Amino acid sequence: MKAELIAVGTEILLGEITDTNTPFIARELANLGIDVYFQATVGDNPERLKTTIEIASKRSDLIILSGGLGPTEDDLTKQTVAKALHRKLITDSESMTKIARYFAETKRTMTENNRVQAMYIDGAIPIKNRTGFAVGIFVTQVNGPDFLLLPGPPSELEPMVTEQVLPLLKNTYFSDHILQSRVLRFFGIGESQLTTQLADLIQHQKNPTIAPYAKQNEVTLRLTAWVQTEKEAQSQLADLDNQIQVRVGQYFYGYGEHNSLSHVVADKLRANKITISTSEGFTGGLLAASFANEDSDGKLLMGGQVVPVKNSSNSEAAIISRNDTVRAVQKIKHQLKSDFSIAIAQPSIDVTGTGEHVGSVWMAVIDQENVVTTEKINFSTIRPFVKERMVLNGLSLINKVLK
Repeated sequence: MKAELIAVGTEILLGEITDTNTPFIARELANLGIDVYFQATVGDNPERLKTTIEIASKRSDLIILSGGLGPTEDDLTKQTVAKALHRKLITDSESMTKIARYFAETKRTMTENNRVQAMYIDGAIPIKNRTGFAVGIFVTQVNGPDFLLLPGPPSELEPMVTEQVLPLLKNTYFSDHILQSRVLRFFGIGESQLTTQLADLIQHQKNPTIAPYAKQNEVTLRLTAWVQTEKEAQSQLADLDNQIQVRVGQYFYGYGEHNSLSHVVADKLRANKITISTSEGFTGGLLAASFANEDSDGKLLMGGQVVPVKNSSNSEAAIISRNDTVRAVQKIKHQLKSDFSIAIAQPSIDVTGTGEHVGSVWMAVIDQENVVTTEKINFSTIRPFVKERMVLNGLSLINKVLK
């Protein structure tokens, strides 16, 4: 099967936004066994889009368009495809109800153009949009290529693809096989180091396959098995998973396409009925905020404090050394009466001869038994993302203690 991807949007052509949808879709199709032969980008112009569709129809079996499904005048993807296929647009009642309910609940007037988002091509399969309003569309044809229309915002497109589109494509084109995937998530190791330690497994992969992806501050591995039965799939994935864990298990923190280290740690704390408190220097409350975002019932985070920086008027209270950090974590645990506590110190910073900032940060975790575990994190520069990474280092240390 030959697939073609078409990204629709003048803002992409002008370089105003980066197209992350096309590489995402291409990776997901590859895991499914569908080969992408062509990729194209076209602006919000119906004539040029029509020409692009005509060219794609002559050489591809599956044409996937992303973008142009919204309510504005330049969102013309579904209208152009419907016209090319000589079909009309009809309304998906469930999507329309969702849109109307949103405007009613927010006490806003719904303009007529918002109804377009609930419309799909007659004879097609409407695909629900869990995180937005524009319905996805899957058109199959006996004579001619199939079409898949997806919303442009990645926050809508990605969950739609992983949760609905992939199973739909699998059932349409590969109903005689079972496709099972397992996503492993790693923190504290880069993609190059991870793939080096798994080089032989990756180089000799057949079934299951291994697909590494580098993301911000972490690396994921997608394991995919093509088999006849679900039992066989689970057996093959478990075997490969075990081989990977033996080599790089110390960096593994959880499973799932949309999981996160903060979510995994919060779940473990909740499962063990453990409360936590924080004392933060360098991260300035970011770690407490990550727990607060996970604390829907108010039973996880007991509270936290942000300690002053070293050069403040209260510099004697600053936390810098390992001993400072241990005292801080013991103090906050006693004050807030939490089961666990974590302290992240202020950084110790030096400037090299080349002007580069290098430094280190101590962090400490204390558990229910008052056992303190410490770790020193080194870094080479001070930028906003360093603080975000330090939060993840703190979460990782808690995760190690919980293990």
